[in-house]
Amino acid sequence: MTMLFAGMALVVSVVIGYAAANLNPDLSMQIAILSALLFPAFVLALMDSRRLIPYMLLVWVICPEIRRIQDWAEGTYHSVSLLSIAPLLTSAVLIIPILSKFHQMESKMYKLLIYLAVVLLYGSLIGITKNGSGTFYDLANYVIPLLLIPYAALSNFDNKSLDRLVVTFSNTAILVAVYGIIQYIVVPPWDSFWMNHVEMTSIGRPFPLEIRVFSTLNSPGPAGMYMGTALAPMILEKKWRGPLGWIGVILVTVGLLITLVRSAWVMLFIDIAIYTAVSAGKQKWKLIAQLTAVIAAMYIIIPKLPGAEGLIARLDTMTAIQEDHSYNERLDFFHTVFPMMFSTPQGLGLGSIGVGTKLSNDGALGEYGIFDNGFVAIFLTFGILGGFVFLWALWLVTRYLLAQKNQPGGITAYGKLGLSALQGSIVCLVFENGYTGLKGFLLWMIVGIGIMAHRTVVQERRHMPDAAASQLEIGSHKATVRLH
Repeated sequence: MTMLFAGMALVVSVVIGYAAANLNPDLSMQIAILSALLFPAFVLALMDSRRLIPYMLLVWVICPEIRRIQDWAEGTYHSVSLLSIAPLLTSAVLIIPILSKFHQMESKMYKLLIYLAVVLLYGSLIGITKNGSGTFYDLANYVIPLLLIPYAALSNFDNKSLDRLVVTFSNTAILVAVYGIIQYIVVPPWDSFWMNHVEMTSIGRPFPLEIRVFSTLNSPGPAGMYMGTALAPMILEKKWRGPLGWIGVILVTVGLLITLVRSAWVMLFIDIAIYTAVSAGKQKWKLIAQLTAVIAAMYIIIPKLPGAEGLIARLDTMTAIQEDHSYNERLDFFHTVFPMMFSTPQGLGLGSIGVGTKLSNDGALGEYGIFDNGFVAIFLTFGILGGFVFLWALWLVTRYLLAQKNQPGGITAYGKLGLSALQGSIVCLVFENGYTGLKGFLLWMIVGIGIMAHRTVVQERRHMPDAAASQLEIGSHKATVRLH
């Protein structure tokens, strides 16, 4: 059956490729690349392969760079490209294994999904009336990453498989960091071409040591969040560092530094602090020692990096935040948009904030295309009531992970990792909304790892009485044989 579906998918891909050949050359190339990225994901989803999530991570990482190389090769910058939705479409195939096992969903997860579905449905209804096609793009950016929650709740990953998944995440972060370091020193021509056309003044100038590194991602923000999210497990546990060990940790640390994304550092330290707080006594001291080693390494490495003056100046603003221009702009922005929450209590709907505004604004970002406060973004999108329901759903996920405390052995390392990532995302709402797109995918993947670990422990406990009963029955049978 799997081979049949794979054959059908191949035929569909050929048909799409043939149709694309008769279209505009630029568009046909985009469709061809999109088909090439989608086909492996579709096959892996049909097989319910454990390589599906690692493949999706790779697509999220490389697709923006593929788009830049294509634009550079054609000599034409596309403000809106089909390749922009390739990671979302690739991740959407999660629905295949979910639907095949949805009847197994436990009631707690089902209740959580109902809350989220109601909020997103409300935001969609409001958005369609106000924001047009941008609503559907924004909805996809919320819903598709959230598919990782039911996928995790229905998947059977043992600890070795979970470790391999985290290590894969670490390895892709090392890839992002290494390319980011090269980009910082050399600035490849396709990245320079993109910088000259994208109208994003916050990423510096396309010259060596003058660029704010975005690596293979869309901008410094996603690149910083990717490396910051991966750096937490790499620091916390030896088994999650990958084959390069501490060298990988140092590479990702340097890569994160040259993005100049302070919110990623805040999230990183919050993640580590929460993980440490819920750990056992002896492990706390070990984690503190590891964190101290990383800080000491940063203290030695940073002054020796090319362009170190700019990096040090950026880091200094974290201790003198009131004097920072970016901080003051965010504060002024908050004071401007916060009253809007109460003037429009019903919300503006999906498609009103972020990249989705391009679809209703001729390819240019709309009024709220750049939005630097996640709390206001959520309440402004879903309304005051919808915003509180969304936050309540986050609490339900938190409570689900905390339920591991009542199990023998307490919260697993995977549960602590998911819990720290979720709480870190809530704190970082003061910077941005981390529940959509790539940031949402990374968050729900880490939370999903915690959910999968919880599911594994529960299933093992359910099987223990059956195993004990079997042993008792075998013992009783042997005793009966001896009596006879």
